[in-house]
Amino acid sequence: MPSTDSKKIKIIIADDHPLFRRGLKHAIEETSDIEVIGESCNGEDLLSLIRDSKPNIILLDIAMPGKSGLDLLKQLKNEHPKLPILILSVYPEEQYAIRFLKAGASGYLTKESVAEKLAEAIRKIAGGGKYASTAIIEKLAFDFSDSEKLPHETLSDREYQVFGMIAVGKSLTEIGVELSLSVKTISTHRTRILEKMKMKKNAELIHYAITQNLL
Repeated sequence: MPSTDSKKIKIIIADDHPLFRRGLKHAIEETSDIEVIGESCNGEDLLSLIRDSKPNIILLDIAMPGKSGLDLLKQLKNEHPKLPILILSVYPEEQYAIRFLKAGASGYLTKESVAEKLAEAIRKIAGGGKYASTAIIEKLAFDFSDSEKLPHETLSDREYQVFGMIAVGKSLTEIGVELSLSVKTISTHRTRILEKMKMKKNAELIHYAITQNLL
């Protein structure tokens, strides 16, 4: 007869804040069917940990050191295509949920709602479902045409990443250093962003990000 432990949902928490990981672990310890089998503070350690421990689900923070959350997610799905990943983020769903779900995530949960919804999200994903708000799931299902999308939704993943960094006031040089790209490449992305969003200067991008609650 299988042991109780073998039926538990085994998860790895990937987040670079020890206190947040501790809080998640404490919340999970109050459940009888979910178990934390590993913790990671960066993408490199996470990839190694997955190979060694074979979890059922990954809880992934999108803002860890090193690779961007989206790039790390894509690498995880490439190496472990069947492994469900629940994104944990300080950013509202409107900013990133659609992009992460399209890139292969099984769910998106804001950190402010973790305490009340974490176990529910983990169980739904473990059962093969997707977890996000009804509005986001519907938007993902219908996958609106470009003519129905908001301006920022027409950007590529890299363009959206650069747009977000411009919107918080980072210079092209700072963005280039952070993304390990040349200033010329970042400048090209900026030009395309302005063209796609039909804007002419950074101030318009910043104003748009504020009005759309993307910051």
